Amino acid sequence: MLVQEKPKQIGLVAKQSGVSIKTIRYYEELGLLKASGRTEGGYRLFDADILSRLSFIKRGQSLGLTLAEIKEFLQIHDRGDLPCEHAKVKLQEQITDIDEQIQQLLVLKQELQRLLLTQETTVTNLEKVICPVIEQN
Repeated sequence: MLVQEKPKQIGLVAKQSGVSIKTIRYYEELGLLKASGRTEGGYRLFDADILSRLSFIKRGQSLGLTLAEIKEFLQIHDRGDLPCEHAKVKLQEQITDIDEQIQQLLVLKQELQRLLLTQETTVTNLEKVICPVIEQN
């Protein structure tokens, strides 16, 4: 016989998960989490799966997923399905975005290197020039 864990108060959830109470409330407001009830004192109560959900949210964010994307995956899970195919699509989009960012950063790096290698020109009008190194084209 399985023993069902009793609901956890929000403070304990925050302590065990490393996620602040304020963030847990925010996630609940966004629909990522759902409290199972409240104590007589008004504290939110959460079922035992809250820690795995919070862990999933944190991991998704660390992979660059938005909270809206994570919410979509959680909704698929809550319907009884695995969101893995949807997740693969989003992760592939992340890889594409990262590749584009790398290209943009390489172009920026080249521009910065060019600016540093270029000889400074003599500045004749100091009132109009702030820094020739940065202002040169």
